[in-house]
Formats: sequence, structure tokens, C-alpha cells
Amino acid sequence: MSEAAQPTERVRTEKVGQVMVIHLDDGKANVLSPSTMVLINAALDAAEADPEVGAVVLHGRPGVFSGGFDLSVMRSGDLSAIVTMVADGGALVRRLFGLSLPVVAACTGHALAAGALVLLGCDVRVARQPDGTTNHRIGLNEVAIGMVLPQWAMTIATERLSKRHLQRAIVNARITDEVGALEAGYLDELVPADAVFDTAMARATELAAMLHRGAYIRTVREFRGPVLERMDAQIAADRAVGTSPV
Repeated sequence: MSEAAQPTERVRTEKVGQVMVIHLDDGKANVLSPSTMVLINAALDAAEADPEVGAVVLHGRPGVFSGGFDLSVMRSGDLSAIVTMVADGGALVRRLFGLSLPVVAACTGHALAAGALVLLGCDVRVARQPDGTTNHRIGLNEVAIGMVLPQWAMTIATERLSKRHLQRAIVNARITDEVGALEAGYLDELVPADAVFDTAMARATELAAMLHRGAYIRTVREFRGPVLERMDAQIAADRAVGTSPV
């Protein structure tokens, strides 16, 4: 059914028909560490460079889509490293939102902070219908842990989240299960837990077969262009802060 999987330490790619699958599994919380983001970007490079690929699936590990940025870096006290990691995260979310291919997220569990922002960068987001046994948490918890969302994060959140839920999602750091995340705008579709990946693959396969790649790229530039440009400027400003002398 698929070509041989290409293993890396935490990121594994697999080409299935016209879909490039990016499997994320660090064995723990699927944190967006600097090195993991490099691997994800390399996988996206490969997808965009392959003329046979028409869509991407971003797939989390069992129980966790992504727990957000690497806390070992966030707590290191190294301002330059922190700013760089957060800016790189913004660049990754911006890249997903502006990618030349549609991206479908197979949200396999918790998606917090930067993990939730990654969901906002994807075209279609599929997660499991809660079954009453496990409570997965999705949302932007920055204010609750003493942080302020960067401007680029507020921009993508404002663009993708329901206006009715925006204040609670950002200012009140509201965390929900998948049902609440669907209503707020983090997710698009809920299915039985054992159908999340297969449904994401089906949606990606449909998009790959249906959409004209050139027209998709041009439409993304036209429709999402102002948001992408705003995010570019905000990420660049964040990087400038990180390189300024103290």
C-alpha cells in the first residue's frame, strides 16, 4: 500500500499514494523542540518537492498530538534560545498555513499551547469523539502558566477560531475536550478513536485527488496572504528581539 517508511529519531515520513504522512512520536509529549521542528520542516520540504504528492497528513502519537514547546528550553533561562524556538514555532505554523499542499491533522490526543497552534495552521483537523473514559485537553493555556501569546499566535488564532470563543480561548486560557475544541474552531471533525488516522487519510486523499495544485497555491496566496504577511512581520520582529544586545 505504501512506500517504505523513512525513519528518523522523532519524525517518520511515509508516502501513501498521493499523501505524504508525517508521523510525530517522541515517546512522550511530542514537544516541538528545535530539533524536532527541523525534522518536520525537512519532511514538508520533501512533500512540496515531490510532484506526486497532493496532500500532507500530520499524525500524532497515541494520546498526544503535541504538548507544545520544549519546556527544557522554556525553563533554561537562555533568552536567545527561548525566543528562537518560539519564533521557529511561529514559522512552522505559518508554513503549514501557507503550504503549497493542503494539510490534514490527525489529532490523536492532547494538543496544548503550540500544539493547538499547529492545529490552527492545518486545513482540516480530525480528532476522536470523546468516549467518557479519557479526557484529552486542547487549547491555549499560556495565560494560565504565566505567559503571553506572541503576536503571530494571536493572529492565527483570530483567523481560525470562532469569534464567539476567541476571548475565552486566548484571554481566559480555556482548555476543552474535543467537543469543545470542535465548537471553538480547533477541530473540524470528530470520529471514533480508532478511525482518526484513517479518516484523516481519507480527507487528505480526497483533497489530493480533487484540488488542482497550482490553483490551490494561488488561492492560498490570495485568500490567506494578508494573514501570512502579518505573521511574517511578527515573527521577524520576535527574532529581532532575540538578537538585540541586552
